[in-house]
Amino acid sequence: MSTQRANRRRLTLTGIGVAALVAGTLTMANASAATPAPTPDTLTSSAASKLADSLSADLKNSAAGTYYDAAAKKLVVNVLDGAAADKVRASGAEARLVENSQAQLKAVQKDLGESAVPGTSRGVDPRTNKVVVTADSTVKGAALAQLKRDVAAQDGKAVLKRTAGKFTTLIRGGDAIYASGGRCSLGFNVVKNGQPYFLTAGHCAALAGTTWSESQGGSAIGTAEDYGFPGRDDAIVKYTASVAHPSEVNLYNGGAQQITGARTAVVGEQVQRSGSTTKLHGGSVQRLNVSVSYPQGTVNGLIQTNVCAEPGDSGGAMFAGNSALGLTSGGSGNCSSGGQTFFAPVTDALSRYGAQIG
Repeated sequence: MSTQRANRRRLTLTGIGVAALVAGTLTMANASAATPAPTPDTLTSSAASKLADSLSADLKNSAAGTYYDAAAKKLVVNVLDGAAADKVRASGAEARLVENSQAQLKAVQKDLGESAVPGTSRGVDPRTNKVVVTADSTVKGAALAQLKRDVAAQDGKAVLKRTAGKFTTLIRGGDAIYASGGRCSLGFNVVKNGQPYFLTAGHCAALAGTTWSESQGGSAIGTAEDYGFPGRDDAIVKYTASVAHPSEVNLYNGGAQQITGARTAVVGEQVQRSGSTTKLHGGSVQRLNVSVSYPQGTVNGLIQTNVCAEPGDSGGAMFAGNSALGLTSGGSGNCSSGGQTFFAPVTDALSRYGAQIG
């Protein structure tokens, strides 16, 4: 009896060993047969912007933000589930599963904006899948303490950062395009109903005046037809004098960049900004749909960058290649120490005013 039991036990153990070996073999076979994720397409920032817009519209609530990896030249799309990831990969972009949805992060951004104080900004960072709250040097004491509590109450969906300097609009007296109350920079020449206009910052019209000239005290070349600030920060000015208005941006090196269209900026892409104070400078896009609380009020829907700017650069053009992207709104810092600058999206202004690049 004991011998039979021992034999049965050996058979049982042998069976377990074979089963384990077979299972291991099957696992290895399955692993080796698994289809590797496709390599993302190599894209220009312009192509990445178009693909990001298309995927965001297609995926709707399953998408949670996009950004452009400039080093690898690929578009990265945050998604919430496997089905969305498959669609992203099939389109040629890289899928990245994240925890927080766009709706959740927008709700956090809105909540933090309800008690915002001047000197702060709020925007969704697709790289970290969180809302980044930035406070300038004027936010201190009780206001800073309350801001820290507000951010901490967002269950890990928000982080607080500090920046040197002060968030302000960038208008002042000087040269370039002038109004009675100060100087700004021309953004982009556009066409509306077959007539020539140009775009600039809304706060330029709101704070400096609505009639503009090429020199201080000179003859008027245009009058603001419509503008908004705060809330938004763009203006459309109708040319009232016979002056040249080519669709190009001054590069301040004797040359100019032709502008043939406008598109949405994409986080991570390299951009340039042209302004009458600091001329041409470059950097990268950090966040989209940012809300900034200036001393005059909050402006929503802005593009945040690390491109420097100084007073007088307001309204100036932000662009990438031949694509118009933004109008200089405001920021902190300067072009000696650096800083952050915010831009009103050109596509929003064109849609609002019924104008086209031209």
